[in-house]
Amino acid sequence: MGFWEVTQSLVSGLGNTCLIFALTLVLALPLGLVISFGSMSSFKPLAYLVKIIVWIVRGVPLMLQVIVIYYVPGMLLGVPVFSRFVAVIVSFVINYACYFSEIYRGGIESIPKGQYEAGKVLGLSRTQVFFKVVLMQVVKRIMAPMSNEVITLIKDTALARVIMVVEIIQAAQNYAAYGLMWPLFYTAVFYLAYVGILTLLFGYLEKKLDYYKA
Repeated sequence: MGFWEVTQSLVSGLGNTCLIFALTLVLALPLGLVISFGSMSSFKPLAYLVKIIVWIVRGVPLMLQVIVIYYVPGMLLGVPVFSRFVAVIVSFVINYACYFSEIYRGGIESIPKGQYEAGKVLGLSRTQVFFKVVLMQVVKRIMAPMSNEVITLIKDTALARVIMVVEIIQAAQNYAAYGLMWPLFYTAVFYLAYVGILTLLFGYLEKKLDYYKA
């Protein structure tokens, strides 16, 4: 197996890696915000229920969640419910939304309550104060922990192979049947490049938000 042939195969697997990453972010970021609102709800039964769900999801390994979401519904109903790829996306979105929700919650609760009171004096509703005054301050404060979770997500996409979804690691492992192990180590180049790009992007965003001082 030549170098370029292996590279083309890994790039093909990288396509699925990028797709899992992108779909998870697009769906988990807003869902995490909704979950954070649920955990901070003044309606205590809802808040406790959401907190229990978040605790369970964060406490169970993501690999196990992928396996459960793919196999258990089919076992209960007798027919497959999700395709392999959809099962990966569903499990990743639920898992990361719960992690993001805690980051959102910490950021929102760190904003002084006096800002809400000042907004109320100015005639703004609580929702208006949140979106017009508080939100960008929250984004500034959660940028660092959020960037860590996003970078972790890139590496966690490798867990998709547990139900035989071909991503870059699985594509490299396929060469083990030919006695080739170097493609597996070669994947590190792709991950490092991806993480490097994300690190630069988050660094740029943090500088753009520097005027929101804590």
